[in-house]
Amino acid sequence: MLNDFELEKEKASDWFLNLRKNIIESFERIEDSYTQETGLEKLAGRFSVKKTKRNGSQESDNGGGIMSVMRGGRVFEKVGVNVSTVYGPLDDRIKKLMRARRKIIRNDKIVNFWASGISVVAHMQNPQCPAVHMNTRMFWTPDTWWFGGGTDLNPSIEKAADIDFFHTALKDCCDRHDKTYYPKFKKWADDYFYIPHRNIARGVGGIFFDDLSTDWSRNFTFTQDVGKTFLSTFTEILNRRMNEKWTDADKDGQLIYRGLYSEYNLIYDRGTKFGLESGHDPDAVLMSLPPMVKWY
Repeated sequence: MLNDFELEKEKASDWFLNLRKNIIESFERIEDSYTQETGLEKLAGRFSVKKTKRNGSQESDNGGGIMSVMRGGRVFEKVGVNVSTVYGPLDDRIKKLMRARRKIIRNDKIVNFWASGISVVAHMQNPQCPAVHMNTRMFWTPDTWWFGGGTDLNPSIEKAADIDFFHTALKDCCDRHDKTYYPKFKKWADDYFYIPHRNIARGVGGIFFDDLSTDWSRNFTFTQDVGKTFLSTFTEILNRRMNEKWTDADKDGQLIYRGLYSEYNLIYDRGTKFGLESGHDPDAVLMSLPPMVKWY
């Protein structure tokens, strides 16, 4: 018979898999609808799927996931939707990082962990459409557990209506669960998605939360709502913008903007660091990087 934590871990990993399915189906429908509206002959984009494994000894099972990427679509230049469920002993580097965040990590020689989550990053063909990031996750050790995640919008051409729509939807999502969430998580995103060496923010913000561990059911319900809100809000923005015209100058600006995005993900992003440090498939970890980018 499974104990409570085993059931909760199963519920969380099942949810991330279900959200993956819904996102992939929604994005492929957008690819199909674009040609119906424009009459383009280019084939609609489809996701390619690859199973991933976390590195470990040959005898041990350290978990893995599913990497789903669409490249060269009508609307999506590159979009990845990755899910993973990984587990095993924490190595000393990860223990040190977690203790620095004041996580309760016992001093035993072997401390096992379990983590499951979903990560989505979309880079668009049309510069009028913003890039976007979303991830949510659950982390567990014998001494503690927590949820984390967030979403942020990354337009190379900022549109006030889209920014307001995105943030209003996130505020409504947060307010459904706790009125203190939105101002706190918005500020956290503003601070987190900041590029110190450029003295500039990555994108126009959103929400970011971590270490959420007050009540498992309530925290899980909020985490689910973040994923659903992201999907409905971003698909609405794409439906508004994907048929708008753009110029070569617009595309050039998009590619230069992607340089900022790439710098942030490679230098500062917590998920990138954890994924590489914990031995997960580097292709899956670096899925967030754009297919084409420019620097000055």
